[in-house]
Amino acid sequence: MLSYQHAYHAGNLADLHKHALLASMLAYLTAKPKQLSYLETHAGRGLYDLAGAESEKTGEAAAGITRALSENWLPADHPLRQALDAVRARHGANAYPGSPLIARHFLRPGDEAHLAELHPAEHQALARVAGFAHLHRQDGFQMAQAICPPTPRRGLLLIDPSYEVKADYDAIPPQIAKLARKWNVGVIALWYPVLTDLRHAAMVETLRRDHPEALVSEVRFPPARPGHGMVGSGMVVLNPPYGLDEEARRIAALF
Repeated sequence: MLSYQHAYHAGNLADLHKHALLASMLAYLTAKPKQLSYLETHAGRGLYDLAGAESEKTGEAAAGITRALSENWLPADHPLRQALDAVRARHGANAYPGSPLIARHFLRPGDEAHLAELHPAEHQALARVAGFAHLHRQDGFQMAQAICPPTPRRGLLLIDPSYEVKADYDAIPPQIAKLARKWNVGVIALWYPVLTDLRHAAMVETLRRDHPEALVSEVRFPPARPGHGMVGSGMVVLNPPYGLDEEARRIAALF
């Protein structure tokens, strides 16, 4: 359960979909002066090197963020492009921000951030770039359940598991139901892979049934390599911020 490392996949098409929506939500939430809380259950290391051995081994970033920039999928005023440009100005042209550093770009003094990462090496790397946040080396759902509802009460929770264990798909809807009861005003965003074996389908159907007002955004793309089971990316967002449906349609049309 601790074998997954996102460095092999950073900046891929799934990241592009997930991070475009995340940055759009954060830009909207931070445009208002009220303070907020940002929580993340599976934070990863926060910062990735697209010229590193892991990224070059898979080539997924070349088909993702590199292609998106060359084809102007992200105009200069897009929130993800702004976060990416700021991170590259600080860390170099091959840097790619994970969701914690995307959040860091938007969070303001007085906002609170809680990041959970259980993998020891990933947590250690995260600590080097996430001094703005409270770090938790524990199961991300345990962290979220313990903190919710957070202070400030307004805010966003990103749930982005590795789905290494098939049981995750069954366990997630009850976790989200419990979180939504505790934090009925929170934006709760779940990322999931779209798989050829449809392992994700029952989970998404349960979430649609239990949260009929949620936004569900899915995109499809070719497998990263022959036989690879992931052929798309999905996000379920409870209490989606205004305008997110428009960005979801825009980004989906590019795939």
